[in-house]
Amino acid sequence: MPTQTNLSLGTLSITTSSLGAELQSLELDGHQYLWQGDARWWTGRSPILFPIVGRLHDDRAASASGEVTLPRHGLARRREFSLVESDAGHVVYELRSDDETLASFPYEFVLRMSYALVRDDQGRTLLEQGFEVSNPGDVTLPFVVGGHPAFNVPVRGEGAFEDHDLLFSTPWTYDAPALDIPTNILDWQHPWQVLADTDRLALTHRTFDVDTIVFHDVPGSVATLVNRETGHGVELSFAGFDYLGVWSAAGDAPFVAVEPWCGCSSGVDEQGALRGEAWHDAA
Repeated sequence: MPTQTNLSLGTLSITTSSLGAELQSLELDGHQYLWQGDARWWTGRSPILFPIVGRLHDDRAASASGEVTLPRHGLARRREFSLVESDAGHVVYELRSDDETLASFPYEFVLRMSYALVRDDQGRTLLEQGFEVSNPGDVTLPFVVGGHPAFNVPVRGEGAFEDHDLLFSTPWTYDAPALDIPTNILDWQHPWQVLADTDRLALTHRTFDVDTIVFHDVPGSVATLVNRETGHGVELSFAGFDYLGVWSAAGDAPFVAVEPWCGCSSGVDEQGALRGEAWHDAA
């Protein structure tokens, strides 16, 4: 049975679950910032994506170790992790490959997820989420790993969805890859312009008619989901994660997912193989 762990520091508190090593709650000053899941739109909260992000062509791919058959976003989010460390300030979960994972992803791996509440040099209380992938096998391990945290919008229940922006550290211009919605395969050859010399993306429900917006090389690896009227929001710093997915469910869902990834979904030109610049290799 899944177990939950609670951590708190000052007025910031979190709850994590051993199922998927998923963050379940993120509260500050008594306000819930993390989406709590609702079957009308999306039951997830903050799943861990591994060893793929997004989709493979027909959910299959060839690899040096045999055929890979994985559902969207991989296998970690549906698995029970072991609790390997826990104290008042941090918690660490671990998932190891086994016969079941090897049947669909023929590689040995160890995935560790950590959560810690810390204070920075400015006295702010922060949540640090750590991703660690290691390879206990004797062949190169190809993988992608990422987060999928979703946040309540309106933030703190204040104002309307349309009062919110995704704010970047500097103005920039960006063209996102097209996304084939039935297959969730990316098309980098047919991009569309998301930003034109601006540091903010104004959010409306229609922003997500294209489904997920995939950003690459975000300036400073920082993005903030913020209510422009109140200034309340969530800042994410994701050094080492070259991609950022931004998504909300159809039907005017009251949340926005802001998702740091170290790789992305398959591209139309990848021909069903675990290869390409989006993949990491662990020797």
